[in-house]
Amino acid sequence: MPQLYIVPTPIGNLEDITFRSVNILKQVDYILAEDTRVSGKLLKHYQIETPMQSHHQHNEHQQVDHLIHRMQKGETFALISDAGTPGISDPGFLIVRACVENHIQVICLPGATALIPAIVQSGIPSDRFVFEGFLPVKKGRTKKLKELTEEERTIVLYESPYRVLKTLKNLIEFLGKDRYVSISREISKKFESTVHGKLSEVFQHFEHHPPKGEFVIVIDGKK
Repeated sequence: MPQLYIVPTPIGNLEDITFRSVNILKQVDYILAEDTRVSGKLLKHYQIETPMQSHHQHNEHQQVDHLIHRMQKGETFALISDAGTPGISDPGFLIVRACVENHIQVICLPGATALIPAIVQSGIPSDRFVFEGFLPVKKGRTKKLKELTEEERTIVLYESPYRVLKTLKNLIEFLGKDRYVSISREISKKFESTVHGKLSEVFQHFEHHPPKGEFVIVIDGKK
């Protein structure tokens, strides 16, 4: 049995988890959770009684060596984030890298992530794309936006509701107001919605409909 499983969790609807994921979460010795309070609701829903341990961006550096030692002793772990696949704009990379370096087997289960549904339903070419996650908030933001002006592949960004308008304004400035974009919010949740159109049109939409929820921005590449 592998010592570490990466287990995607639902990004909205609690039913968006595989049977295998539930079984793995029941079988491992411990679950490493980004926020035990959030994950506790999921575990309770599926009657999973495996003990949890907090593992997030503020403590992962301090924990990795100790966790590797425990895995080498035979303990098994499942890593989960609050929603989606760990390591995709969430903690996960450090412990996976450490496992690889120490020849500890890691298995990542397939499952929920906001990125793929947003691309597929965007109507923008999905055969080649670049995922940039969250744009830098301050340092490096202008440099990254300049790089994206030459990107010919479909561009995918994550964004919080507090910065959606700022990001759209920046994209208009660097990519032009007529660049086509698709923005999906609250994927797999009750109020899921997607807006398509030119950057200028989508900006106006969110000026009149204040952004709420988590956003995935899919932008057509440079022609």
